[in-house]
Amino acid sequence: MHDRWTGPELDSLIGKVELTRREMLVTTLAVGFAAATLPVRADTVISTDAQGLVAGEVKIPVADGEIPAYRARPDGRGPYPVVLVVQEIFGVHEHIKDVCRRFAKSGYLAVAPEMYARQGDVSQLTDYKEIFAKVVSKVPDAQVMSDLDAAAAWAAKSDAGDAARLGVTGFCWGGRITWLYAAHNPKLKAGVAWYGRLTGEANDLQPKHPLDVAAALEAPVLGLYGGQDQGIPLEDVEKMRAAIAAAKGASEIVVFPDAPHGFHADYRPSFRAADAKDAWNRCLAWFREHGVS
Repeated sequence: MHDRWTGPELDSLIGKVELTRREMLVTTLAVGFAAATLPVRADTVISTDAQGLVAGEVKIPVADGEIPAYRARPDGRGPYPVVLVVQEIFGVHEHIKDVCRRFAKSGYLAVAPEMYARQGDVSQLTDYKEIFAKVVSKVPDAQVMSDLDAAAAWAAKSDAGDAARLGVTGFCWGGRITWLYAAHNPKLKAGVAWYGRLTGEANDLQPKHPLDVAAALEAPVLGLYGGQDQGIPLEDVEKMRAAIAAAKGASEIVVFPDAPHGFHADYRPSFRAADAKDAWNRCLAWFREHGVS
């Protein structure tokens, strides 16, 4: 009798362990706000209750297992228009959950899948650079597109969603993803991208950026950007605006001159109440105009 595994048996065991580790790395959503965003500004945090809603964590079947997600919808039979809510760099923490409830109060089934589930939990990391280096930089765009497709399919099949009325919106990291998803899914009705990065260096995991797909958008996107954003130069915004105009599509970009990056994030110092309210109303109007609601 030998005391250790060898050959094909060992290879098989290692493979199963690696698969389990990858699939189960993040199995539940963060509770509260991500550590990197603390302390939050209690005087500006908007808290949306779940009264009249069905809200909470769910599991989304994906290509290689399942990932956690937060969903909120009106407490009724539906079917409701579906909006995919794509997280900030901080993952699906309390602010993104609250945004889902806000959409639900407006009659949507909102779903926010945890896009970093296989790569790691960012909720306890306190440094932005560490979040990007350890987790975000390792998330393939192809994986994100596939997971969003899976979330849309789950919403339509499992939770009173209307597959024919599909929208997507995302913030910061999710803003970039919104543009890409609008070029990926021909069934999408509309997207709203909040201050998402538009250009960057291409690599194997992120081969294209929004500016590269401006002519290939399958659905109109409303881009919401801050004129004082230190991370997204207005030069990039104008390049994107010119690219979507050249494509003769219905996409638009709105710049709020005095707003910084993250102006909708009511829990951070970057919050600008008037611009955030205006942008939110524009978001809802965009979805109505383009057949999501």
